[in-house]
Amino acid sequence: MGFIAAAWGFAGLLFILIGPIIRLGELSLEAMEYEVQWYHWAVGLANIGFMLFTEGYRGFQKKFSPRVGARLKHLYENPRWLDVFLAPLYIMGFYHTTRRRQIATFALLFVIIIFVILIRMLPQPWRGMLDMGVVLGLSYGTVTILYFVWQAFTNKNYSISPELPDS
Repeated sequence: MGFIAAAWGFAGLLFILIGPIIRLGELSLEAMEYEVQWYHWAVGLANIGFMLFTEGYRGFQKKFSPRVGARLKHLYENPRWLDVFLAPLYIMGFYHTTRRRQIATFALLFVIIIFVILIRMLPQPWRGMLDMGVVLGLSYGTVTILYFVWQAFTNKNYSISPELPDS
């Protein structure tokens, strides 16, 4: 049952990330059909740098991805029926985690929803320029998840906390 839980959690998380990468990637390419000026590119490049650093490096590589690896390995070794059923939500830290982690996870989800709503209101090419940064940040993050999941299952000294409620 642990293998099924880990496989479902991992596949579910990748699906959650790859879907927006594809959709926003298409919108980013659509922006190129418009008359893109130098200031559009300036904003786009600044956003790419910002998103690669904040979302990709600080968000995913330093925090989210190592924890996903730890929680996925914990789920593999300690499957419970509810956790198996909700494996993607479990490994993302939406439940069965510390109170602080759960609050931070839901707060981040709320902020992301607000930004999605606001950016959808922007006309092209502005929207596409901002979406480029999101696509690259999510892509970077997805690669770091693959790396840390690999590390969690192959490195016996993987010592990242899964941030369980009793830890």
